[in-house]
Amino acid sequence: MSGATAQRDFAEAGEPAQIRNPIVERLLGDTGEPEHIVRAARALGLRALPAIRDSLNEQVSYPIEIEMEEVTLGRMAEARRPEAENDALVVAASATSPDALMLIADAQAIALLVSALFGGDPDMKVSPILRPLTMIELELASVVFEATAKALNGSGVRALSIKFPMPAAVSGQELRKLVIRDGPSVRMVFRLIAPSGEGSFTVMMPQRVLLLHRGDGVAEPDDSAQQARWHARFSEEVMRSAVKLEATVPLSRMTLGDLSQLFVGQVIEMPETAPTETKLSAHRKPLFTCEFGKLGQNLTVRVIEPFDQGKEFIDGLVPR
Repeated sequence: MSGATAQRDFAEAGEPAQIRNPIVERLLGDTGEPEHIVRAARALGLRALPAIRDSLNEQVSYPIEIEMEEVTLGRMAEARRPEAENDALVVAASATSPDALMLIADAQAIALLVSALFGGDPDMKVSPILRPLTMIELELASVVFEATAKALNGSGVRALSIKFPMPAAVSGQELRKLVIRDGPSVRMVFRLIAPSGEGSFTVMMPQRVLLLHRGDGVAEPDDSAQQARWHARFSEEVMRSAVKLEATVPLSRMTLGDLSQLFVGQVIEMPETAPTETKLSAHRKPLFTCEFGKLGQNLTVRVIEPFDQGKEFIDGLVPR
């Protein structure tokens, strides 16, 4: 029996809509094609998994393995577990939906991230966080959520068009007050594995969003060729665009009183302990971390590495 037939037969049985719909959706999904939905979600998660793993392991002090544990159908309202006080959750909007992604990390995963990000002993087992989450712990969860959302977002015409930066993660009282719009969803569970422990984080997505961006299979050959031509043309134009670059050098800290006494022509010396690194930006978006220097009579910056927002956040937690 097909999914559509099952839904029609169930409707003809005369069951009330409020009882019928959740049961049918649980069995058949929002479209009557649960296998198609689960298959599309698994393909999306597996494609993003290497990028999530690489992004996370660039920031931690010991390696963490990430596996896709399961893909199931569910409801968006199930993202908030009534029995869990210490889950961290964030809702990411996209160009097509105010709740395109919902990301949830449990207390075990957050404890593992705290240990790995702050240089904990990889052989010492971490304990789940039983108290309310601190702002730093929520910020750490947000770093992982952002990396996951960027990996899932993809690029090109099939991108999810997630809006970045995402809101901050919430937990505890703020999580209980969060209004979650219910509806059929697909649920992807990822497991974090390290010698110090294990934890899990979950990605939930409305089925309509998944099917809109990832449920149409392979594009038609004519459409692909046309998209490739437009992409090549657009890239060529972009490559010829002029961009203004700005290099910012951290100087020193001043009181408001000292700042009010500055005058035109005054020379401010850089202390010996001043940072030697600078950020190269375009339109106020950091692009590279550079080294400040001098070549002959000219001031220079030497590109060291691409700007890493996660690393910048971790370094900012410890005052220089």
